[in-house]
Amino acid sequence: MAKEKAKIIVARGKRKRAIARATIREGKGIIRVNNESVTALTSPFLKQTILEPLNFVDASKVDVDVSVSGGGPAGQAQAARTAIAKALVAYTGDDALKQKMLDHDRTLLVEDVRRVEPKKFKGPKARARFTKSYR
Repeated sequence: MAKEKAKIIVARGKRKRAIARATIREGKGIIRVNNESVTALTSPFLKQTILEPLNFVDASKVDVDVSVSGGGPAGQAQAARTAIAKALVAYTGDDALKQKMLDHDRTLLVEDVRRVEPKKFKGPKARARFTKSYR
């Protein structure tokens, strides 16, 4: 008898400088971000942002592990949100779920392509220029 392989899906999400990788497998509904439970997060806004994709499915049947690096707290939360949503769609293979997420908020599945413009010479930032003092 061949042992049945467990279904494990890994998906990636990006936002600004933050990159998140979400792993979804069958389980008891445990959600972790950087090996800590989501309930340990202090900000209710960030917690709500990360858990938003799980409102579309029964989250008690899957375990979600997210590793996030780079960026700030808000960018990391939004990257984790995108990664979880992509992984859920791949795990279920449901086109109706994908369409429901896209109708709710397109950034759940489609990453924001905007990035910070690099700084140029002759100025303190990307577009601003140093001022002349004349004194």
